[in-house]
Amino acid sequence: MSAAPAPWIRAQTTQLLTQRGHAWLLAGPSGLGQYELALSLAAAWLCDQPSTQGACGHCQSCHALNVRTHADLCVLMPEAVLLALGWPLAQSAQADLDSAKRKPSKEIKVEALREAIEFSQRSSARGRGKVVLVYPAERMNHVTANGLLKTLEEPAGELKFVLASEAAHQLLPTIRSRCLWHSMVWPQQPVALNWLQEQAVPESQAEVLLRAAGGRPQDALAYFQQGRKAEVWQALPGAVARGEVAIFKDWSPAQVLDALHKLCHDALAALSGAAPRFFDLAQLPKANSLLALTAWSRTLSATSRSVEHPYNNGLLLEALVNQASLALSSRA
Repeated sequence: MSAAPAPWIRAQTTQLLTQRGHAWLLAGPSGLGQYELALSLAAAWLCDQPSTQGACGHCQSCHALNVRTHADLCVLMPEAVLLALGWPLAQSAQADLDSAKRKPSKEIKVEALREAIEFSQRSSARGRGKVVLVYPAERMNHVTANGLLKTLEEPAGELKFVLASEAAHQLLPTIRSRCLWHSMVWPQQPVALNWLQEQAVPESQAEVLLRAAGGRPQDALAYFQQGRKAEVWQALPGAVARGEVAIFKDWSPAQVLDALHKLCHDALAALSGAAPRFFDLAQLPKANSLLALTAWSRTLSATSRSVEHPYNNGLLLEALVNQASLALSSRA
C-alpha cells in the first residue's frame, strides 16, 4: 500500500485475514475507514508475499494495486467516487465526461456491474485469485444489486468480494445475507487524535474537529482538508441561533444539513438533561421547546432526502438557518 493504514485499520486487517469467507460486508458510519480496510484486505489477498498482518507493500502485485492497474482487482464504484479516489474510468465513460455530455454518475450503474460479472468469469492473471471491491455498496440501485446476487452467491473460481458500506441498512436483505458481516471498530480518542496529528492536523484543531465528527477520525480529517476551523465550529451554535447565514460561507447544502442535524441533536440532548455529543454545553443556545426541536429534526430529515437536487443554494441556506433560528428560540 502506498500509505500506511491507520492503526485501527491494520488491527482489523490482521483480524479478518485469519477468517475464511469469500464475501465480506464492512459496515459502519462514515469516517471509520471502510474503503481503506477493503483495499487493505484486497491487497493482502492478491499479494505475492503476504504476512499475517497484510500485504507486503513492495511486490509486483502491491505495486500494480498502488498504480491502479491490477488485472485481478475489479473496483465497482460510482463514477464520481472513482474519480475522487483516483481509479480509472471505462473508456466510454471517460469519453462522455471529457465531451461534457453528462456529469459523473453518483450511483453504481448496471454497465459497471456487467463489466464486473465479465471480470469474475475470467481466469486470474497472476494466479492468486481475484477480488471485486464494491464501495459504497449502498450506491447500488435495485437492478444492480439484484444483478450481483448470483455471482455473489456462487463465485467462479478463487473469487472474493469485499463490500464496504456507510449505510448497510439500505442494502437489499439478500445482499446482506450472502456476506459475512464485519462492524467497523471505533478508535479510541487518543489513538484518533494521534493519527490526526500525523496527518498534519494541528493539536489545537484536532480535538474540536474530532468532536465535530462524532469521534470519526477520517471525517475529522476531511473537515480540516475542506478548510473548516475549530473556532468556526465552536461559534456555529450561537451564529445559527441569531440567524447568521454567513457562518456557512462556502459550505455545500449537504455539509450545512450535517452540521444542523448535529446542532439539533445536541440541543435536544441538553434540553433533556443529557450530555451533548458534538458541541460543548457552554456553546449551545438555551432552547426551551421540545416540540419545536423535534419538529425541526423531522424537517431536517425530510430535507436530507432531497439535498442533492438542484436547488438554489442561497435560498436553501437561508431557509435552513431561518428554521434553525426559530426552533432554537421557540418558547415551551
